[in-house]
Amino acid sequence: MLLAVTTNYQPVDFLPIVVQFGLAIAFVAFAMIVSHLVGPKRQSKVKDSSFECGIESVGNARTPISIKYFLTAILFVLFDVEVIFMYPWAVNFRTLGMEGFIQMIVFLTLLMAGFAYVIKKGILKWTGTHA
Repeated sequence: MLLAVTTNYQPVDFLPIVVQFGLAIAFVAFAMIVSHLVGPKRQSKVKDSSFECGIESVGNARTPISIKYFLTAILFVLFDVEVIFMYPWAVNFRTLGMEGFIQMIVFLTLLMAGFAYVIKKGILKWTGTHA
């Protein structure tokens, strides 16, 4: 049986978090200002031009990109986030017992069904078209 525990948080309880955020922002601001003041300031036509992976920038930046790139990226994020849900389960494996195990089996079954669907549709194939 779970017991309800009431806690009364005061604003002062969040002070360490606020201080840590403040210190993090101060450190970033300090590092940016110091690097701007101390760093070299050599400007030239070559240095100020756009540079991408050793290839000269040519053409319009708004050219259409294949939908396969976006599908692959979305699928990666989707499956990556689903795998994140397995870490708390693995940590609490013994305390969750058989019910937790069955829930994870259902979760993994749904995950693999989605993966099988993606493979069946051919979304991960870079050559040819997918249905």
